[in-house]
Amino acid sequence: MQTTNIRQERGQIIARAKRAIKRINKFTYRVKSQTNGKYYHVRTTDIGWKCDCPDHTFRGVKCKHIFAVEISYAIRETVREDVVIQQITTDSCPQCRSSNLVKHGIRHNKYGDIQRYSCKDCHKRFTINVGFEKMHSTPQIITEAMQLYFSGESFRNIKSFMRLRSVNISHVSIYKWISKYTRIMESYLEKLKPKVGNAWRTDELYVKISGNMKYLYALMDDETRYWIAQQVSANKNTDDVRPLFKKAKEVAGKRPNVLISDGAHNFNQAFKDEFFTRRNPRSRHIRHIRLQGDHNNNRMERLNGEVRDREKTMRGLKRVNTSVLPGYQMYHNYFRPHEGIGNVTPAEKCGIRIEGDNKWVTVIQNAKRGDKKND
Repeated sequence: MQTTNIRQERGQIIARAKRAIKRINKFTYRVKSQTNGKYYHVRTTDIGWKCDCPDHTFRGVKCKHIFAVEISYAIRETVREDVVIQQITTDSCPQCRSSNLVKHGIRHNKYGDIQRYSCKDCHKRFTINVGFEKMHSTPQIITEAMQLYFSGESFRNIKSFMRLRSVNISHVSIYKWISKYTRIMESYLEKLKPKVGNAWRTDELYVKISGNMKYLYALMDDETRYWIAQQVSANKNTDDVRPLFKKAKEVAGKRPNVLISDGAHNFNQAFKDEFFTRRNPRSRHIRHIRLQGDHNNNRMERLNGEVRDREKTMRGLKRVNTSVLPGYQMYHNYFRPHEGIGNVTPAEKCGIRIEGDNKWVTVIQNAKRGDKKND
């Protein structure tokens, strides 16, 4: 009788052999037998790996073919590089493109100081303020206001906090900052592909918009807590949520193996239209959630609580196409660490890392530099 260690050792031998494992698709692998030259199929499902060899089929043990695929899969995953959003550095003169630069004093702005540089080749003096050009306030002040806002403070509370730092700005200016930089970051971050898991959760939350009750539909990855997509609708159980599911497939680049939701009919219909397939492994829809056990939707309710806290501060939203909801989605994914996943952000859990002490500045500057390259 083969022990687990023996099967694991033989799986390592298979994984090292040339052309012993062939990847059919993202869910299925073909593994060559060590004894008779046959090929067995190893498939990933929502409950783990399955193999059609006799050892796994009839004895129910983890066979050497599954071990081989796991080893091969782990090697392939380590090769995949994470997405790193790097800090923008001062590397060249805007006039002569020389990299022979030195710091040349400080430009004293009304609400802060900006570093000034001098080119030793053409002697031009300049400042580099990518993403914050022609702004009266410094990047630090602007991003502090954004952090406070998405953490739950109102515009007028932020205004009061800024006065303690001798920064006299209006609540209207803060609103304009939020709207402007939310749009800039959204167009940049939506191009990134997060490495989300295979189990997703969805739910709806009622919000007040322009005095009327609307419903915010959200879809989140169960493993990483990454908020994949959102949709605002007028009704709870009857509105079509297929655009939400379609957007999620575009963002993640795949469909889930498991979808967890409540028993609403529109979730089930959208699942059939967007996620269901006859190819193995088929996606499974868990509709009968409960308060306790594996089929609860507590993680989704936690996300709903975050949005509810933000909405209470604002006493409702002003319009449907508000920048608050996509802005908070970005804040949840890229800037807010979560204790449930090890005090990292969902984006970091999905392989997207932002460098720098001020992640807001890093993302905004990369977004603006990308726009300039596209122009």
